[in-house]
Amino acid sequence: MERVSSALNRAASNPTVVNTFLGVAFCALTARSWLQDQTISALEAEKEALLKTNKQIKSIIWESKQTLYAEASANPQKAIVPLSTLQAIYGDVVTPAPNSGNFTIRICSILA
Repeated sequence: MERVSSALNRAASNPTVVNTFLGVAFCALTARSWLQDQTISALEAEKEALLKTNKQIKSIIWESKQTLYAEASANPQKAIVPLSTLQAIYGDVVTPAPNSGNFTIRICSILA
């Protein structure tokens, strides 16, 4: 055990060993940094592709919504889904919450 400890002490005080260790550590950190840069570049490219795809999907949804609205407006009797239902589905019409008046009255009576 004593031999191992003295060998480690001599190696730690030897500038060549210390410089070699520091050089290896620097190379390892450089390799890790390079790999992280490659990963970041790939993720940025994937992000751009996803943003482009999302934009296309939003455009398709918008066009489909406008087509459904046009069909429902043009011939309400033959429309598969009525215009009012479409507006409720897409959130274009604000529907009142059930019993909202009673809730307000209860709050006012509690505060009074």
